Amino acid sequence: MDVLSKIAMAFEHGGLWMWPILVIQLVSIAIMIERTYALFFMRKLNQHKVIAGFEDNVRRGELDVVIQKAQTLEGTSPVARAIVAGARAAKHLGGKEEIQGKMDEVLVTENANLDRRTGFLSMLGNVATLTGLLGTITGMIKSFAAVSYAEPSQKAALLAAGISEAMNATAYGLIAAIPALVAYAILQNRSNRLADDLNHSALKAFNWLSFAYEPVGFKSFKSGNFEKSQAEINA
Repeated sequence: MDVLSKIAMAFEHGGLWMWPILVIQLVSIAIMIERTYALFFMRKLNQHKVIAGFEDNVRRGELDVVIQKAQTLEGTSPVARAIVAGARAAKHLGGKEEIQGKMDEVLVTENANLDRRTGFLSMLGNVATLTGLLGTITGMIKSFAAVSYAEPSQKAALLAAGISEAMNATAYGLIAAIPALVAYAILQNRSNRLADDLNHSALKAFNWLSFAYEPVGFKSFKSGNFEKSQAEINA
């Protein structure tokens, strides 16, 4: 309780600007919790392991199997969604450009989801620091006003109140800013690693699909023609 009472007293002495800093701190904490859960618990650095199970099917031309397997993983694996888009383009003989375009559409969306809201932490950290600085300035103005205009009997009390407001606002601004900036650096690094993992894994899948789509597409066609030719010979 003694710690809480000291915090409450410091908050009270910090002046009006403590409330905006509190709002900034609460918003940054909410973003940190949500992004930590999304980037560390919902997403894993295992996309290269996911696509390893598709290589044989792609090389054998079993695109229906590839699509079916990838669709079962779409909810947990972003690279699976890229594989579905690429395999469908390959199945319809869209060519390398269409395969790449369809996969890129998915990758752009997934990479954007990785960076969602993380950038706000840097902004909130800077705003908290500047808001604390603003509280410092208003506190110092009160201190100078006390020295200049207040009655001699009140000068000491007003000077102390102004300095207290300035120091508390500065301290609270830094308390809100430092965790937000540290979390921003950590989450940004995690986002970059996840994006690299996703893009490299998708590139492997694209290479398999782009090199195999022509023989895959013509397998059923050639097989059908072969059976037709055999029937004509037998006739």
